[in-house]
Amino acid sequence: MVKVIAFWGIISILSAIIAGIVAGVKRRDHSFWAAWSFLFPPMLLLLLLMRPNRGPRQRRPGLDELEADERGFL
Repeated sequence: MVKVIAFWGIISILSAIIAGIVAGVKRRDHSFWAAWSFLFPPMLLLLLLMRPNRGPRQRRPGLDELEADERGFL
């Protein structure tokens, strides 16, 4: 049983690293894909099957921007 857990952990870590790299190349959110591929390694297969985004790279607003937006300053 210990070997199964260790094997799953190694596969999860490798899947997360590869998903982060592939998501960056495909212009996807690398943190989202790395996290989900770590928790559920077959998500990497879904990412590999998806087409890359064609437009500009997606950008999440920073915490400061979200906080200022909630206060109504922007």
